[in-house]
Amino acid sequence: MFEIPSAPKGIPIAWKGHWYGRAGENTEPLALDKIDAIRAQSHLMDWTAQIVEDAELSDLSPEAIAVARRGFAEHNALRIPTETIESWTDEEFLRHAGLVTKRGITRACILLLGKPEASYLLSPLMAELTWKLVGQEHAYEHFGIPFILSTTRLYSRIRNIKIRLLPPGELIQREVEKYDQGSVLEAMHNCIAHQDYTKHSRISVTEYPDRLEFTSVGSFFEGVPDEYALEGHMPRSYRNPTLIQAMTQLNMIDHLGYGIERMNRSQANRYLPLPDYDLSDPREVKLTIYGRVVDEGYTRLLMQDTELPFEDVLALDRVQKGHLISDVALRRLRNKGLVEGRRPHLRVAAEVAEATGTRAEYIRVRGQSDEYCCALITDYLKKHGHAGRATIDAIVFPSLSSELNDDQRRNKVKNLLGKLRKDRVIHYEPKGENKGWVLG
Repeated sequence: MFEIPSAPKGIPIAWKGHWYGRAGENTEPLALDKIDAIRAQSHLMDWTAQIVEDAELSDLSPEAIAVARRGFAEHNALRIPTETIESWTDEEFLRHAGLVTKRGITRACILLLGKPEASYLLSPLMAELTWKLVGQEHAYEHFGIPFILSTTRLYSRIRNIKIRLLPPGELIQREVEKYDQGSVLEAMHNCIAHQDYTKHSRISVTEYPDRLEFTSVGSFFEGVPDEYALEGHMPRSYRNPTLIQAMTQLNMIDHLGYGIERMNRSQANRYLPLPDYDLSDPREVKLTIYGRVVDEGYTRLLMQDTELPFEDVLALDRVQKGHLISDVALRRLRNKGLVEGRRPHLRVAAEVAEATGTRAEYIRVRGQSDEYCCALITDYLKKHGHAGRATIDAIVFPSLSSELNDDQRRNKVKNLLGKLRKDRVIHYEPKGENKGWVLG
Protein backbone atom coordinates (compact mmCIF):
# COMPACT_ATOMS: atom_id res chain seq x y z
CA MET A 1 0.00 0.00 0.00
CA PHE A 2 1.33 3.44 -0.94
CA GLU A 3 0.44 6.59 0.98
CA ILE A 4 0.57 9.64 -1.28
CA PRO A 5 0.70 12.94 0.66
CA SER A 6 -1.36 15.94 -0.39
CA ALA A 7 0.25 18.46 -2.71
CA PRO A 8 2.09 21.37 -1.04
CA LYS A 9 -0.08 24.47 -0.84
CA GLY A 10 0.34 26.68 -3.87
CA ILE A 11 2.15 24.05 -5.99
CA PRO A 12 0.10 22.14 -8.59
CA ILE A 13 1.55 18.66 -9.19
CA ALA A 14 1.95 17.31 -12.73
CA TRP A 15 2.12 13.73 -14.03
CA LYS A 16 3.92 13.30 -17.35
CA GLY A 17 3.53 16.96 -18.18
CA HIS A 18 -0.18 17.24 -17.33
CA TRP A 19 -1.94 18.64 -14.25
CA TYR A 20 -4.93 16.81 -12.79
CA GLY A 21 -7.56 17.57 -10.19
CA ARG A 22 -10.43 15.73 -8.55
CA ALA A 23 -13.96 16.29 -9.81
CA GLY A 24 -16.24 14.20 -7.56
CA GLU A 25 -14.93 10.66 -7.82
CA ASN A 26 -13.12 11.32 -11.09
CA THR A 27 -9.74 12.82 -11.97
CA GLU A 28 -9.78 15.42 -14.72
CA PRO A 29 -7.19 17.71 -16.34
CA LEU A 30 -6.93 21.07 -14.58
CA ALA A 31 -7.99 24.17 -16.50
CA LEU A 32 -5.48 27.01 -16.73
CA ASP A 33 -7.54 29.27 -14.47
CA LYS A 34 -7.55 26.60 -11.75
CA ILE A 35 -3.78 26.13 -12.07
CA ASP A 36 -3.31 29.89 -11.62
CA ALA A 37 -5.65 29.87 -8.63
CA ILE A 38 -3.63 27.11 -6.96
CA ARG A 39 -0.38 28.97 -7.56
CA ALA A 40 -1.88 32.14 -6.12
CA GLN A 41 -2.53 30.34 -2.83
CA SER A 42 1.18 30.48 -2.02
CA HIS A 43 0.95 34.28 -1.94
CA LEU A 44 -2.02 34.14 0.41
CA MET A 45 -0.37 31.82 2.93
CA ASP A 46 0.89 33.59 6.05
CA TRP A 47 4.19 31.95 6.98
CA THR A 48 4.16 33.57 10.43
CA ALA A 49 0.72 32.14 11.29
CA GLN A 50 1.81 28.50 10.96
CA ILE A 51 1.93 26.42 14.14
CA VAL A 52 5.29 25.15 15.39
CA GLU A 53 4.37 21.59 16.33
CA ASP A 54 7.16 20.92 18.84
CA ALA A 55 7.12 24.33 20.52
CA GLU A 56 6.20 24.75 24.18
CA LEU A 57 5.84 27.75 26.48
CA SER A 58 9.20 26.79 28.01
CA ASP A 59 10.78 27.69 24.66
CA LEU A 60 9.87 31.37 25.19
CA SER A 61 12.06 33.92 26.95
CA PRO A 62 10.63 35.22 30.27
CA GLU A 63 12.43 38.54 29.71
CA ALA A 64 10.92 38.89 26.25
CA ILE A 65 7.43 38.07 27.58
CA ALA A 66 7.82 40.75 30.28
CA VAL A 67 8.78 43.36 27.67
CA ALA A 68 5.89 42.22 25.48
CA ARG A 69 3.43 42.62 28.38
CA ARG A 70 4.58 46.21 28.94
CA GLY A 71 4.18 47.02 25.27
CA PHE A 72 0.74 45.39 25.18
CA ALA A 73 -0.34 47.38 28.25
CA GLU A 74 0.82 50.66 26.67
CA HIS A 75 -0.96 49.94 23.41
CA ASN A 76 -4.22 48.92 25.10
CA ALA A 77 -4.12 51.37 28.02
CA LEU A 78 -7.50 52.88 27.14
CA ARG A 79 -9.15 49.52 26.61
CA ILE A 80 -7.79 47.07 29.20
CA PRO A 81 -6.68 47.97 32.76
CA THR A 82 -3.02 47.22 33.47
CA GLU A 83 -4.04 45.16 36.53
CA THR A 84 -6.07 42.87 34.30
CA ILE A 85 -3.15 42.31 31.91
CA GLU A 86 -0.81 41.56 34.82
CA SER A 87 -3.26 38.99 36.19
CA TRP A 88 -3.21 36.91 33.01
CA THR A 89 -1.09 33.79 32.80
CA ASP A 90 1.57 33.76 30.07
CA GLU A 91 -0.64 31.59 27.88
CA GLU A 92 -3.65 33.91 28.36
CA PHE A 93 -1.54 36.92 27.53
CA LEU A 94 -0.11 35.31 24.40
CA ARG A 95 -3.62 34.40 23.24
CA HIS A 96 -4.73 38.01 23.66
CA ALA A 97 -1.64 39.14 21.71
CA GLY A 98 -2.48 36.74 18.87
CA LEU A 99 0.74 34.76 19.23
CA VAL A 100 -0.79 31.52 20.49
CA THR A 101 -3.93 29.81 19.19
CA LYS A 102 -5.91 26.77 20.29
CA ARG A 103 -3.73 24.73 17.95
CA GLY A 104 -0.46 25.86 19.50
CA ILE A 105 2.40 28.37 19.31
CA THR A 106 2.85 30.28 16.05
CA ARG A 107 6.07 31.01 14.21
CA ALA A 108 5.45 34.71 14.89
CA CYS A 109 5.61 33.95 18.62
CA ILE A 110 8.96 32.17 18.29
CA LEU A 111 10.36 35.03 16.20
CA LEU A 112 9.39 37.71 18.70
CA LEU A 113 9.65 35.89 22.04
CA GLY A 114 11.57 32.64 21.53
CA LYS A 115 14.70 31.81 23.50
CA PRO A 116 17.91 31.91 21.41
CA GLU A 117 18.30 28.14 21.76
CA ALA A 118 14.79 27.66 20.32
CA SER A 119 15.80 29.03 16.92
CA TYR A 120 16.06 25.44 15.59
CA LEU A 121 12.25 25.34 15.67
CA LEU A 122 12.24 27.75 12.72
CA SER A 123 14.78 25.80 10.63
CA PRO A 124 15.76 26.33 7.81
CA LEU A 125 15.06 30.03 8.49
CA MET A 126 18.11 32.07 9.47
CA ALA A 127 16.35 33.99 12.24
CA GLU A 128 18.97 36.72 12.66
CA LEU A 129 19.50 40.44 12.54
CA THR A 130 23.06 41.24 11.46
CA TRP A 131 24.86 44.50 12.24
CA LYS A 132 27.91 45.30 10.11
CA LEU A 133 30.27 48.28 10.52
CA VAL A 134 31.93 49.54 7.32
CA GLY A 135 34.52 52.33 7.12
CA GLN A 136 37.88 52.93 8.77
CA GLU A 137 36.97 50.20 11.23
CA HIS A 138 35.22 46.92 10.50
CA ALA A 139 33.07 44.84 12.80
CA TYR A 140 29.92 42.73 12.77
CA GLU A 141 27.60 40.92 15.14
CA HIS A 142 24.61 38.61 14.75
CA PHE A 143 21.50 38.98 16.90
CA GLY A 144 19.12 36.04 17.06
CA ILE A 145 15.68 35.63 18.57
CA PRO A 146 13.82 36.97 20.51
CA PHE A 147 13.53 39.87 18.06
CA ILE A 148 11.61 42.01 20.58
CA LEU A 149 14.90 42.27 22.53
CA SER A 150 17.39 42.00 19.65
CA THR A 151 16.45 45.29 17.97
CA THR A 152 17.35 47.28 21.09
CA ARG A 153 20.59 45.32 21.50
CA LEU A 154 21.53 45.96 17.89
CA TYR A 155 20.75 49.67 18.26
CA SER A 156 23.24 49.85 21.14
CA ARG A 157 26.04 48.85 18.69
CA ILE A 158 25.35 51.81 16.39
CA ARG A 159 27.69 54.75 16.95
CA ASN A 160 25.11 57.41 17.58
CA ILE A 161 27.30 60.40 18.36
CA LYS A 162 26.17 64.01 18.64
CA ILE A 163 26.56 66.24 15.57
CA ARG A 164 26.39 70.03 15.43
CA LEU A 165 24.27 72.00 12.99
CA LEU A 166 23.81 75.73 12.55
CA PRO A 167 20.14 76.38 11.73
CA PRO A 168 19.44 79.32 9.40
CA GLY A 169 18.97 82.60 11.23
CA GLU A 170 20.61 81.35 14.45
CA LEU A 171 24.04 82.14 15.86
CA ILE A 172 24.36 79.19 18.21
CA GLN A 173 25.04 75.70 16.95
CA ARG A 174 22.47 73.05 17.82
CA GLU A 175 23.41 69.53 18.86
CA VAL A 176 21.35 66.61 17.60
CA GLU A 177 21.91 62.89 17.66
CA LYS A 178 23.30 61.48 14.46
CA TYR A 179 20.38 59.04 14.30
CA ASP A 180 16.96 59.26 15.89
CA GLN A 181 16.42 56.15 18.03
CA GLY A 182 12.73 56.00 17.18
CA SER A 183 13.47 56.04 13.44
CA VAL A 184 16.15 53.35 13.70
CA LEU A 185 13.89 51.03 15.72
CA GLU A 186 10.98 51.79 13.36
CA ALA A 187 13.16 50.77 10.42
CA MET A 188 14.26 47.52 12.08
CA HIS A 189 10.73 46.64 13.18
CA ASN A 190 9.45 47.27 9.66
CA CYS A 191 12.13 44.92 8.32
CA ILE A 192 10.96 42.24 10.75
CA ALA A 193 7.29 42.82 9.99
CA HIS A 194 7.59 42.77 6.19
CA GLN A 195 10.43 40.29 5.58
CA ASP A 196 9.62 37.40 3.24
CA TYR A 197 10.52 34.55 5.60
CA THR A 198 9.96 31.92 2.94
CA LYS A 199 13.31 33.03 1.46
CA HIS A 200 15.10 31.88 4.65
CA SER A 201 17.32 34.97 4.80
CA ARG A 202 18.57 37.26 7.57
CA ILE A 203 17.88 41.00 7.98
CA SER A 204 20.96 43.24 7.77
CA VAL A 205 21.80 46.68 9.16
CA THR A 206 24.98 48.15 7.66
CA GLU A 207 26.55 51.16 9.40
CA TYR A 208 28.62 53.49 7.19
CA PRO A 209 30.34 56.65 8.49
CA ASP A 210 27.48 58.84 7.25
CA ARG A 211 24.41 56.58 7.01
CA LEU A 212 22.61 53.39 8.01
CA GLU A 213 21.38 50.92 5.41
CA PHE A 214 18.61 48.43 6.27
CA THR A 215 18.04 45.47 3.95
CA SER A 216 15.17 43.00 4.11
CA VAL A 217 14.27 40.26 1.66
CA GLY A 218 11.05 40.49 -0.32
CA SER A 219 9.56 43.14 -2.57
CA PHE A 220 7.86 46.27 -1.22
CA PHE A 221 4.54 44.56 -0.57
CA GLU A 222 1.95 47.22 -1.43
CA GLY A 223 2.26 50.58 -3.16
CA VAL A 224 5.43 52.71 -3.20
CA PRO A 225 7.15 54.60 -0.34
CA ASP A 226 6.04 58.04 -1.57
CA GLU A 227 2.38 57.08 -1.16
CA TYR A 228 3.02 56.49 2.53
CA ALA A 229 5.20 59.59 3.01
CA LEU A 230 2.94 62.05 1.18
CA GLU A 231 -0.56 60.63 0.89
CA GLY A 232 -1.01 58.76 4.17
CA HIS A 233 -1.59 55.51 2.27
CA MET A 234 -3.04 52.74 4.43
CA PRO A 235 -2.15 49.24 3.22
CA ARG A 236 -5.02 46.86 2.54
CA SER A 237 -3.06 43.65 2.96
CA TYR A 238 0.21 42.37 4.38
CA ARG A 239 2.71 39.65 3.69
CA ASN A 240 2.75 38.55 7.36
CA PRO A 241 -0.61 39.58 8.88
CA THR A 242 -0.26 37.46 12.05
CA LEU A 243 3.16 38.88 12.83
CA ILE A 244 2.07 42.43 12.06
CA GLN A 245 -1.05 42.16 14.23
CA ALA A 246 1.06 40.87 17.12
CA MET A 247 3.75 43.56 16.72
CA THR A 248 0.98 46.17 16.70
CA GLN A 249 -0.47 44.78 19.91
CA LEU A 250 3.00 44.81 21.50
CA ASN A 251 3.46 48.48 20.53
CA MET A 252 6.36 47.74 18.17
CA ILE A 253 4.70 49.14 15.02
CA ASP A 254 1.42 50.54 13.81
CA HIS A 255 -0.31 48.95 10.84
CA LEU A 256 -1.80 52.11 9.37
CA GLY A 257 1.26 52.94 7.26
CA TYR A 258 2.43 55.92 9.34
CA GLY A 259 5.96 54.60 9.96
CA ILE A 260 7.48 55.96 6.73
CA GLU A 261 5.90 59.38 7.26
CA ARG A 262 7.22 59.51 10.85
CA MET A 263 10.77 58.70 9.74
CA ASN A 264 10.63 61.45 7.10
CA ARG A 265 9.28 64.02 9.55
CA SER A 266 11.87 63.07 12.15
CA GLN A 267 14.75 63.60 9.73
CA ALA A 268 13.27 66.88 8.50
CA ASN A 269 12.79 68.21 12.02
CA ARG A 270 16.46 67.46 12.71
CA TYR A 271 17.58 69.27 9.51
CA LEU A 272 19.00 66.07 7.98
CA PRO A 273 18.36 64.49 4.55
CA LEU A 274 15.21 62.43 4.26
CA PRO A 275 15.34 58.60 4.15
CA ASP A 276 15.76 56.89 0.77
CA TYR A 277 14.20 53.62 -0.41
CA ASP A 278 16.00 51.56 -3.05
CA LEU A 279 13.59 49.19 -4.80
CA SER A 280 15.77 48.54 -7.86
CA ASP A 281 16.13 44.86 -6.93
CA PRO A 282 12.63 43.33 -6.80
CA ARG A 283 13.91 40.65 -4.42
CA GLU A 284 14.71 43.05 -1.57
CA VAL A 285 14.05 46.45 -0.03
CA LYS A 286 16.86 48.79 1.04
CA LEU A 287 16.24 51.78 3.30
CA THR A 288 18.91 54.42 3.95
CA ILE A 289 18.78 56.78 6.93
CA TYR A 290 21.33 59.59 6.74
CA GLY A 291 23.39 60.75 9.70
CA ARG A 292 25.12 63.66 8.01
CA VAL A 293 24.14 66.61 5.85
CA VAL A 294 24.49 65.79 2.16
CA ASP A 295 24.28 69.34 0.82
CA GLU A 296 24.74 72.06 3.42
CA GLY A 297 21.82 74.33 4.17
CA TYR A 298 19.16 73.48 1.58
CA THR A 299 16.95 71.12 3.58
CA ARG A 300 17.45 73.15 6.75
CA LEU A 301 16.11 76.28 5.06
CA LEU A 302 13.12 74.49 3.62
CA MET A 303 12.24 72.93 6.98
CA GLN A 304 12.55 76.10 9.03
CA ASP A 305 12.09 79.23 6.95
CA THR A 306 9.51 78.42 4.27
CA GLU A 307 5.96 77.20 4.09
CA LEU A 308 6.52 74.72 1.29
CA PRO A 309 4.33 71.61 1.35
CA PHE A 310 6.10 68.43 2.31
CA GLU A 311 5.86 67.01 -1.22
CA ASP A 312 8.08 69.87 -2.46
CA VAL A 313 10.51 69.34 0.40
CA LEU A 314 10.78 65.67 -0.52
CA ALA A 315 11.38 66.49 -4.19
CA LEU A 316 14.03 69.12 -3.37
CA ASP A 317 15.74 66.71 -1.04
CA ARG A 318 16.11 64.31 -3.96
CA VAL A 319 17.43 67.04 -6.21
CA GLN A 320 20.15 67.76 -3.64
CA LYS A 321 21.17 64.09 -3.67
CA GLY A 322 21.17 63.86 -7.46
CA HIS A 323 18.20 61.46 -7.49
CA LEU A 324 15.46 61.37 -10.12
CA ILE A 325 12.14 63.09 -9.50
CA SER A 326 8.88 62.73 -11.37
CA ASP A 327 7.89 65.00 -14.25
CA VAL A 328 5.02 66.36 -12.16
CA ALA A 329 7.32 67.24 -9.26
CA LEU A 330 9.85 68.82 -11.61
CA ARG A 331 7.22 71.04 -13.23
CA ARG A 332 5.97 72.07 -9.81
CA LEU A 333 9.45 73.02 -8.58
CA ARG A 334 10.23 74.89 -11.80
CA ASN A 335 7.00 76.89 -11.54
CA LYS A 336 8.01 77.93 -8.02
CA GLY A 337 11.53 78.83 -9.14
CA LEU A 338 13.13 76.29 -6.81
CA VAL A 339 15.18 74.30 -9.32
CA GLU A 340 17.03 74.94 -12.54
CA GLY A 341 19.20 73.05 -15.00
CA ARG A 342 18.39 70.05 -17.13
CA ARG A 343 18.24 66.38 -16.29
CA PRO A 344 20.33 64.71 -15.06
CA HIS A 345 22.02 67.87 -13.71
CA LEU A 346 19.18 69.48 -11.82
CA ARG A 347 20.15 71.82 -9.00
CA VAL A 348 18.47 73.95 -6.39
CA ALA A 349 17.89 77.48 -7.69
CA ALA A 350 20.10 80.47 -6.97
CA GLU A 351 17.59 82.16 -4.63
CA VAL A 352 17.67 79.17 -2.30
CA ALA A 353 21.44 79.05 -2.37
CA GLU A 354 21.59 82.78 -1.62
CA ALA A 355 19.19 82.44 1.29
CA THR A 356 21.09 79.55 2.84
CA GLY A 357 24.50 81.18 2.57
CA THR A 358 25.73 78.50 0.16
CA ARG A 359 26.03 80.62 -2.96
CA ALA A 360 29.70 79.75 -3.43
CA GLU A 361 28.89 76.05 -3.51
CA TYR A 362 25.94 76.74 -5.79
CA ILE A 363 28.16 78.61 -8.28
CA ARG A 364 30.69 75.78 -8.21
CA VAL A 365 28.02 73.26 -9.19
CA ARG A 366 26.06 75.47 -11.60
CA GLY A 367 28.99 77.34 -13.15
CA GLN A 368 29.18 81.01 -14.10
CA SER A 369 26.88 82.50 -16.71
CA ASP A 370 27.75 82.58 -20.43
CA GLU A 371 28.11 86.38 -20.23
CA TYR A 372 30.65 86.03 -17.42
CA CYS A 373 32.68 83.43 -19.36
CA CYS A 374 32.59 85.56 -22.53
CA ALA A 375 33.84 88.53 -20.51
CA LEU A 376 36.79 86.42 -19.29
CA ILE A 377 37.78 85.78 -22.91
CA THR A 378 37.44 89.39 -24.13
CA ASP A 379 39.20 90.83 -21.06
CA TYR A 380 42.16 88.54 -21.67
CA LEU A 381 42.32 89.50 -25.36
CA LYS A 382 42.19 93.22 -24.48
CA LYS A 383 45.16 92.76 -22.19
CA HIS A 384 47.30 90.31 -24.20
CA GLY A 385 46.13 90.84 -27.78
CA HIS A 386 45.68 87.21 -28.81
CA ALA A 387 45.22 83.72 -27.37
CA GLY A 388 45.24 80.14 -28.62
CA ARG A 389 42.56 77.61 -27.85
CA ALA A 390 44.57 75.96 -25.05
CA THR A 391 44.97 79.31 -23.31
CA ILE A 392 41.27 80.13 -23.59
CA ASP A 393 40.38 76.69 -22.23
CA ALA A 394 42.61 77.32 -19.22
CA ILE A 395 40.92 80.68 -18.61
CA VAL A 396 37.32 79.49 -18.88
CA PHE A 397 37.38 75.92 -17.50
CA PRO A 398 37.48 76.94 -13.78
CA SER A 399 34.26 78.95 -14.25
CA LEU A 400 32.26 76.11 -15.81
CA SER A 401 30.00 73.72 -13.92
CA SER A 402 31.79 71.08 -11.86
CA GLU A 403 29.27 68.58 -13.21
CA LEU A 404 30.74 68.80 -16.75
CA ASN A 405 33.56 66.51 -17.88
CA ASP A 406 36.52 67.77 -19.95
CA ASP A 407 34.89 66.97 -23.30
CA GLN A 408 31.74 68.82 -22.28
CA ARG A 409 33.83 71.80 -21.12
CA ARG A 410 35.72 71.95 -24.43
CA ASN A 411 32.43 71.84 -26.32
CA LYS A 412 31.08 74.65 -24.11
CA VAL A 413 34.11 76.84 -24.86
CA LYS A 414 33.72 76.08 -28.57
CA ASN A 415 30.12 77.33 -28.42
CA LEU A 416 31.16 80.49 -26.56
CA LEU A 417 33.84 81.27 -29.16
CA GLY A 418 31.31 80.64 -31.94
CA LYS A 419 28.86 83.05 -30.33
CA LEU A 420 31.50 85.79 -29.96
CA ARG A 421 32.64 85.36 -33.57
CA LYS A 422 29.04 85.42 -34.84
CA ASP A 423 28.54 88.71 -32.97
CA ARG A 424 31.82 89.98 -34.53
CA VAL A 425 33.37 90.55 -31.14
CA ILE A 426 36.38 88.34 -31.99
CA HIS A 427 37.80 86.55 -34.99
CA TYR A 428 40.53 84.00 -35.66
CA GLU A 429 43.92 84.95 -37.17
CA PRO A 430 45.47 81.86 -38.82
CA LYS A 431 48.97 83.39 -39.38
CA GLY A 432 51.47 85.88 -38.11
CA GLU A 433 52.55 87.06 -34.69
CA ASN A 434 48.96 87.35 -33.53
CA LYS A 435 48.00 83.82 -34.59
CA GLY A 436 44.93 82.75 -32.63
CA TRP A 437 41.84 84.52 -31.40
CA VAL A 438 41.90 88.33 -31.41
CA LEU A 439 39.36 91.14 -30.88
CA GLY A 440 37.38 92.72 -33.70
